[in-house]
Amino acid sequence: MTENTRKPHHIDAPEVAAWWDERRRYLENLRKVPELRKRYWKEMAIYSLRRLLWSYGFFPVVIAFWLPFVLSSFNPVVMASDLIQLLQGFVGANPEQQATAVSNLVVGWLSIGSFFLVFDLVLTPFRSPYQYEADVYMKSWEQLNPKPSEQPPNSPA
Repeated sequence: MTENTRKPHHIDAPEVAAWWDERRRYLENLRKVPELRKRYWKEMAIYSLRRLLWSYGFFPVVIAFWLPFVLSSFNPVVMASDLIQLLQGFVGANPEQQATAVSNLVVGWLSIGSFFLVFDLVLTPFRSPYQYEADVYMKSWEQLNPKPSEQPPNSPA
């Protein structure tokens, strides 16, 4: 495409700058509110705890129990007999082999949990209460300050 055949991409920079300036100013004022700061840290702690429990609790447990259950053709008797043999072998092993088995189990648990933690943090990012409050405020601000192109033709602008 040549310079003349490109479609003009029109952005009203002053309107966008005013919107972002108002949002930044409002966020600065919000950060001074103690109740909102307390709510932010509470929600951050709940979010972090939920992500950690989900990633290191749920997924490794599901993989550790669901996969063997599937491999035993959903037959709990087969699964239990295989597990009993593994546990007897573990108890009968020397301490070095037991330590290696426990170490491998812990490394496997942490690697599965870490993989799902990164995956979970990407899919469900933290939603700050500051951002939520700013979004609500900016929607009302947009209604009170419409763009000149969106104003009715008979309104005094």
